[in-house]
Amino acid sequence: MPRRFFLLGLQASAPFLIVIVPFALLFGVVATEAGLNLAETMGFSVLMVAGAAQFVALQLSQDNTPTLIILITALAVNLRLMMYSAALAPLVGQASLWQRIAIAYTLTDQSFALTVDMAEREPRSLPDILAFYAGTAVPTLLLWYVFTLVGAVAGAAIPAAFALDFALPITFLAMLAPMLRTLAHVAACLTSILGSLALTGVPYGLGVLVAAMLAMAVGAQVEAWQKREAA
Repeated sequence: MPRRFFLLGLQASAPFLIVIVPFALLFGVVATEAGLNLAETMGFSVLMVAGAAQFVALQLSQDNTPTLIILITALAVNLRLMMYSAALAPLVGQASLWQRIAIAYTLTDQSFALTVDMAEREPRSLPDILAFYAGTAVPTLLLWYVFTLVGAVAGAAIPAAFALDFALPITFLAMLAPMLRTLAHVAACLTSILGSLALTGVPYGLGVLVAAMLAMAVGAQVEAWQKREAA
């Protein structure tokens, strides 16, 4: 049974793998152009495993931003992973320590969204959930490592016409759309969009973090209101 769920995870993650490749390529190219050597570029991808935060940290370092600010900003960008962890806890909280460590290291937007969506559709056993999660996480990380390396080696040889920077927004849109199933989800989504636009002037991209907090609060309030109405 776990093997079947691992294969289901591979199948579910396939559409996202299409955009992981150019996104990883782009980071490898950008990091190389920013002056990082091969070891530094790969260290970014292997140690952080956080595409958006990697791009932010790289951009801030190019702007000679103080190291402390770079660290705080990268952590702020990755705070969503703490929210993901809290949402996953009821599903995988009974897993062994090493399994939870592996999940913490490999957790990505895609793996989180796909695993939660699968578990919400029908109750599953812990081994099945872990197998499905592994099926979504393993190919994502392998492709991220490999194509970061390819991008770093190829560098400027990749034509600008490839427009590799399309990968990030498409990935998030593909993850978000299927999850907008309730009024609370839609309200949270709209709040995050409007909040991010209104706070674009906040330094170091911290407006996105504030918008995310507002979105969570609005979503929770709408959900509570719906429960009261249903009662």
